[in-house]
Amino acid sequence: MPSEQSTMSAQGDMATEATEASRRAASRQKRRRMVIPLVTVAAILVAWQLLVVLGIVPNFLLPTPTQVVAAFGTDAALMASHSVATLTEAALGLVLGCALGFVFAVTMDRFEGFYLAFNPLITISQTIPTVAIAPIMVLWFGYGLLPKVVLVILTTFFPVTVSLVSGFKSVDPDMIDLMRTMKATPWQIFWQVKIPAAADQFFSGLRISATYAIVGAVVAEWLGGFSGLGVYMTRVRKSFSYDKMFAVIVLISALSLALMGVVDAIQRICMPWKRAERK
Repeated sequence: MPSEQSTMSAQGDMATEATEASRRAASRQKRRRMVIPLVTVAAILVAWQLLVVLGIVPNFLLPTPTQVVAAFGTDAALMASHSVATLTEAALGLVLGCALGFVFAVTMDRFEGFYLAFNPLITISQTIPTVAIAPIMVLWFGYGLLPKVVLVILTTFFPVTVSLVSGFKSVDPDMIDLMRTMKATPWQIFWQVKIPAAADQFFSGLRISATYAIVGAVVAEWLGGFSGLGVYMTRVRKSFSYDKMFAVIVLISALSLALMGVVDAIQRICMPWKRAERK
């Protein structure tokens, strides 16, 4: 008995040590994932600053990072007001584009004829440059909110539709057969099997659409509008304020990352089993 107890105690100690080692390795890996990108960005910014300060690149062509940061302070209130307009257009277009993509994906999955008819057209629609569509939207709908929202819908619709259709088709047929043998209705099969199976791919497409939403709104504002970051960029470009141009580029990237963060938060709420898998 004492030998068995000592053996079990030794095994418990080994398991505890293995767990601690695994936690330390995970902690080191997490720190590396945070530190390496930060060091890389810092190195790029230092190199950028030196290129301009040393005169390798003329300052009138490329502002320094410090000048870009100063531009934020100079036009912070104006940038904030234009950001509200761009975010409104992007959010409306993203929600409507996501809803439209969901309806199309479900219909394409349910009816093969609809899939065969519209799948090539949806693919072909992505070969048309956004810059070519934007003037037509302005011509048809004017300079208000509507043409910007329509353009964002067109740019965000495709990733959501394609990712959902792919997710629906990736469902294990045996699982569907099992549900049918259990007398499940088509709605129950869709809600209990297809939606969970396609959720991961859906959020991947939605994450891409979130970045497209901001870019689509800015492109639409370039070609006509009264407010928005695209309008602001047009004005500062004409005045050769390149520090403000770079500042608004950084702001657009930050807004895109913020939208992606919102999508990630929604994914964590809608897919709690992913958190359990990571743990």
